[in-house]
Amino acid sequence: MDLNNQIAALQADLNNAHHVTYLTGAGVSTPSHIPDYRSKNGIYNGISESPEQILSEDTLFHEPAKFHHFVMENMYFPNAQPNIIHQKIAASCNKNGTLITQNVDGLDKKAGNKHVIEFHGNLYNIFCTKCHEKISYEEYKKSYLHAKDHGIIRPGIVLYGEPINEMVLTDSVKAIQNSDLVIIAGTSFVVYPFAQLLAYRQATAKVWVINNTPVPTPKDVLTIIENAEKVFDKLYI
Repeated sequence: MDLNNQIAALQADLNNAHHVTYLTGAGVSTPSHIPDYRSKNGIYNGISESPEQILSEDTLFHEPAKFHHFVMENMYFPNAQPNIIHQKIAASCNKNGTLITQNVDGLDKKAGNKHVIEFHGNLYNIFCTKCHEKISYEEYKKSYLHAKDHGIIRPGIVLYGEPINEMVLTDSVKAIQNSDLVIIAGTSFVVYPFAQLLAYRQATAKVWVINNTPVPTPKDVLTIIENAEKVFDKLYI
């Protein structure tokens, strides 16, 4: 089946769906000039330490300057704007869907999506670990120490070794269970427990994958090996 026919089949499934759940990753935000993680131009390329070590509670609390420098230099893109994928998914979710995203950049909410589950948190939910006061990005950019009580400031993202919030897990599973269509986009789908969510789908639910490279999924999954931006640009939502 050629690309146009694949997109037509996906469009038909979207039109017929009662509830859609989207599962997305870094490939959705790369058209907004936010790098992914492990590609040749990714955030982790060329760093001397493992990302599991740098983005850990251990580094956050014992080497806070290193942690702060890394996230500021590599993960924050405050001027980035939502692209066509964010916009189309937002329109779809606000009609009859839910988005579960691994992305921590906040672009889905910036696109107006009212039904977003940020599985790994949000870089802009910043707070002091001592008093739990919310901190602005502008303040965090200047210092990793809270001026009021000298507590270490951190972004509200899931670091390596930290558990996923239980409510996030529960809401994600419910969304998958209630969907008759699941669309996986812009992710290699190998990070757990995110990749386990598909196990909770209905037996009759259709599943589509839109990604530049093949993704490890069950045999009954329909796959479009293509740039997600190109595919979503052609969808009517």
